[in-house]
Amino acid sequence: MGRVESGVLKVGDKVVFMPIDKVGEVKSIEMHHEPLQEAKPGDNIGFNVKGVGKDEIKRGDVVGHPDNKPTVAARFQARIIVLNHPTAITVGYTPVFHIHTAQVACRFEKLLQKIDPRTGQVAEENPQFLKTGDAALVEVVPTKPVVVERFQDFPALGRFAIRDMSRTVAVGVVTEVTPKQ
Repeated sequence: MGRVESGVLKVGDKVVFMPIDKVGEVKSIEMHHEPLQEAKPGDNIGFNVKGVGKDEIKRGDVVGHPDNKPTVAARFQARIIVLNHPTAITVGYTPVFHIHTAQVACRFEKLLQKIDPRTGQVAEENPQFLKTGDAALVEVVPTKPVVVERFQDFPALGRFAIRDMSRTVAVGVVTEVTPKQ
């Protein structure tokens, strides 16, 4: 089950689940226990798929068209705002990113720019650390395969919250994605 973010899903369509890269065929679609022939963006649906076992699919997987698969990121760039971190964020910090329904630990690989939150201008290139209240452009590497898209292309797949120590420490949006080969 899930939410249709873009495109139209029809009974009989071939779909691919990423990041597991399994292809199946949509057998039925339902919304609020009513059968549908097609689902449009914004619909929260349940659907049955032939060719993919229910034990193969897990929370955080994204369904797409086999000709235009969802992007599995090797790394991605993001604009973040640090909301509440007790010390400082440095290169190597690996908190849990909550991206759509996936929860994946991601490592801060590079702190590219510190940005003035009021003006959006670059305040500092290659900062050593980020603290509460800072906005920044960072490069991040997921520890496990995860589907990520640029925020401007697919907002729901391009925004995230960063959680650590049972609290949200930062939020952000994806600006660039380097696909996994």
